[in-house]
Amino acid sequence: MKIDILTIFPEFFRGPLDFGIVRKAREAGLAAIEVHDLRAFAHDRHRTVDDRPFGGGEGMVLKPEPIFECIEGLELEGRTERLTNKGKQSVVLLSAQGCRFDQSMAEKLAALERIVLICGRYEGVDERVGQHLADRELSIGDYVLSGGELGAAVIVDAVTRLIPGALGNEASTRQESFTAGTEMTAGDGPDSTCSSGGLLDYPHYTRPADFRGWQVPEVLVSGNHEEIRRWRRRTALEKTLRNRPDLLDRGGLSDEDRKLLARAVSQEI
Repeated sequence: MKIDILTIFPEFFRGPLDFGIVRKAREAGLAAIEVHDLRAFAHDRHRTVDDRPFGGGEGMVLKPEPIFECIEGLELEGRTERLTNKGKQSVVLLSAQGCRFDQSMAEKLAALERIVLICGRYEGVDERVGQHLADRELSIGDYVLSGGELGAAVIVDAVTRLIPGALGNEASTRQESFTAGTEMTAGDGPDSTCSSGGLLDYPHYTRPADFRGWQVPEVLVSGNHEEIRRWRRRTALEKTLRNRPDLLDRGGLSDEDRKLLARAVSQEI
């Protein structure tokens, strides 16, 4: 996986790229991440990358020239090829107006060979970048940040951990919140595991079994894998109902899930 990041603050990424899974993936040669300073592609004396918006208004707008020049120098696939899903690359504009980034999109990007992330700043980016250069426009949430750097760091982390070999246990990514699919194949782990099926993950406990009088649920130390599986699925449904009921509307619930969910609802009432 090759990831390019375009930003006017390249120093920002000294932290996010040097820790945890992202660092391990880079050191193992699974991901190559390069940060490009947009000011290097501004050729006036002051290395200007922004200007006032046409029509008036508050704030400044990132100019198109440095962004186009930088990306055109990366020798990417053509935009038409990228838009028709025939290619293995994507140019992403980070913007508050973009589609919301989620686990499904992370999985789509992780299947590619190269991603370019354009970090917006100030009042935004010249619209021609989104119209004629980027093939995706993404937002990490319904709020406004000072720039796209934080969003780019989030996407890099979410995508990198999905690259085969990045995690020590490949089954981990199938047993997390928001991960689609409910079936675990033989050899993926003990019978006590279950995938989230697009819901929130089940609660986790570790030693000590008794902490300040709060006991680990007895079922988890019973050794009964089938009972543990049922407990995990039930508590995942309960947590989803409590914190993210919108995820329940995506479907994919089994008859057993619906019974467990109905029981949880009746207990709340």
